[in-house]
Amino acid sequence: MQKELLASKRLLVVGDSMLDRYWFGDANRISPEAPVPVVRVVRTQDRLGGAANVALNIKNLGAQASLMSVVGHDEAGATIRHLLTQAGITPKLHVDPSLKTTVKLRLLARQQQIVRVDFEEAPQHEVLASLLTQFEQVVGNYDALLLSDYGKGGLSHITRMIEVARARNIPVLIDPKGSDYDRYKGATVITPNRSELELVVGPWKNEDDLNRKAQKLREQLELKALLLTRSEEGMTLFTEDSIVTIPAQAREVFDVSGAGDTVIAVLASMIAAGVPMQEAVQTANRAGGIVVGKLGTASVSYAELFE
Repeated sequence: MQKELLASKRLLVVGDSMLDRYWFGDANRISPEAPVPVVRVVRTQDRLGGAANVALNIKNLGAQASLMSVVGHDEAGATIRHLLTQAGITPKLHVDPSLKTTVKLRLLARQQQIVRVDFEEAPQHEVLASLLTQFEQVVGNYDALLLSDYGKGGLSHITRMIEVARARNIPVLIDPKGSDYDRYKGATVITPNRSELELVVGPWKNEDDLNRKAQKLREQLELKALLLTRSEEGMTLFTEDSIVTIPAQAREVFDVSGAGDTVIAVLASMIAAGVPMQEAVQTANRAGGIVVGKLGTASVSYAELFE
């Protein structure tokens, strides 16, 4: 993959953004108040999470990324905007004054996660309507659209977004959530993991049963492809012509958080650059294998993947 070709491609990420907040510390004693460890925090770090992490993965790979999302009028929302600008991602953030920006706070001691605390709310309808209006105005400027659904309410107009992008022949990639996949009808690719797919098609008895169920869903939703991510079993790509399983490439699994973001970001970047689907999936699989060897929400660089 030529670096210059990738650098010329523009990708739009729309979806649920969040701030991944890490507090690192030491735990050497148990609290006298309850049977829990006392963690003395020595370092804190803020990272882009959710759709914002997808955009960061695209940028770190070398393509151009814009993020369209809703944040609150608060410190966490301002931090997301700052981190996006710092990373060279174009922020197209809509501010909902009544919303608290989604924050996932992780407390770690000796590199082990002790607890995760989530702060989240759904954005107001008026703000989502203004986001859709802007989306319709700008989507034609991009080579691929990536819809990152974390079930936080930021993609209530997803059906219309798919329609608009399809009318302009822009590939649409979706990281799905929940059990209602009808809203993803007409997308180019969706990338569920095992538990996400099982929620929609039910458990499968064997590979043949999985193949039947996945292909039936792909046809129902009029998708060009369905990519099932399977952790240690790698990935399976379902298309009209074939079913291909690509073995996992992780040398050591340290932390799987954010791995799905990396996979779909790399896949979208490759497709935007004109790489055939199967080859794009193999590159995305390699990227997933690299990122699970890193701590926390992480990404993969062009050098790590291609050089």
